[in-house]
Amino acid sequence: MNGKEGAMEIRRSGSQPSGKGPAEYFTGAVRVDPLFSAPDPARAAGAHVTFEPGARTAWHTHPLGQTLIVTAGLGWAQREGGPVEEIRPGDVVWFEPGEKHWHGATATTGMSHIAIQEKQDGKPVDWLEQVTDAQYRR
Repeated sequence: MNGKEGAMEIRRSGSQPSGKGPAEYFTGAVRVDPLFSAPDPARAAGAHVTFEPGARTAWHTHPLGQTLIVTAGLGWAQREGGPVEEIRPGDVVWFEPGEKHWHGATATTGMSHIAIQEKQDGKPVDWLEQVTDAQYRR
């Protein structure tokens, strides 16, 4: 034991408000449920993100990479220059630091995932242009 009083923190389910994925960074209906943002010096943050059919992120990168853990539904993910890949519950997806990518639901089925990324200089993501309908179609 480290002897610190109150070092363990439990964030109870439902204690943090859900938010709508902003249209600047998402296409379609997206709900973001924050899970955690570790205090300094830790850099990890995570959220449970739910995409309705047809919803997806804009293209983006993460300075220290991103891990997705698909929890429900059926989704698509793509890294720049690669094919659109199907992702299913239980799949774990890793995007390398600086890798341009997007992810979201398929055109007909919703999808949820846990997204985990680290902040570099306080910033976990760099948002880029929207994914066009032509890019989104598989």
